[in-house]
Amino acid sequence: MNHDSAHVATARRALSLVDLTDLGEAATADDVIGLCVRAHGPHGSVAAVCVWPRFVALAATALNGTGVRIATVTNFPSGAEPLTDVVAQTVRALEDGADEIDVVLPYRALSAGDTEVATALLDAVRAVVPADSRHLLKVILETGELRNEGIIDEAARLAIRLGADFIKTSTGKTAVSATLAATGIMLTAIHDLDRRVGLKPSGGIRTLADARSYLQQADEMMGAEWVTPSTFRFGASGLLDALIAVIVGEPSGPEERGY
Repeated sequence: MNHDSAHVATARRALSLVDLTDLGEAATADDVIGLCVRAHGPHGSVAAVCVWPRFVALAATALNGTGVRIATVTNFPSGAEPLTDVVAQTVRALEDGADEIDVVLPYRALSAGDTEVATALLDAVRAVVPADSRHLLKVILETGELRNEGIIDEAARLAIRLGADFIKTSTGKTAVSATLAATGIMLTAIHDLDRRVGLKPSGGIRTLADARSYLQQADEMMGAEWVTPSTFRFGASGLLDALIAVIVGEPSGPEERGY
């Protein structure tokens, strides 16, 4: 495989792992329809779209029969909404057709040493998200706001123990989003706890070079066959365009050509 074809192969691999996301404050129904069109395009389909709860039903209708999954967010982005509100929002999203719930861990409470709040919320949400082959519970740790590596590790292991199907780095709403340091800690926790749990780096992943770094890390730590849409996602809004540019032979910058 030559250099360019290797880039294209990596871009195609990454495209299939994207949770194509629009969580902008001003997102409209038209934006969501456009997102769904992009999600199932001529160069391949992404794994899922991730939209606000109010748009789940619209996205589910637009993507019916495509195989693209519907993800939404709860307790988002603060991680501090009342538990009853989070559960009600989760139930409604599932009724509207959500396949995947990305719930924010109460990370501020955890950072302050309070594991009870986080435990109560994850227990309650896990109780309403079906533990079946269709649905996924993805827990957002907000790693950029956690004080140190020890707390990232604690958050990852707590989420896994409480039934997370995926652990996710970030909301994309803070100054620091996904980092390789954080995902390395999260992958170690997944490996150590010996349960099938996925990883979702999210926020700030914009180029093929970015995506490649996370894929290489996962391949090295978990084995070359581990990464699939059932175990690995990229949460991103701009990454898809960069990947398509590589696939069609229009790299967007030197980093995409490997220079």
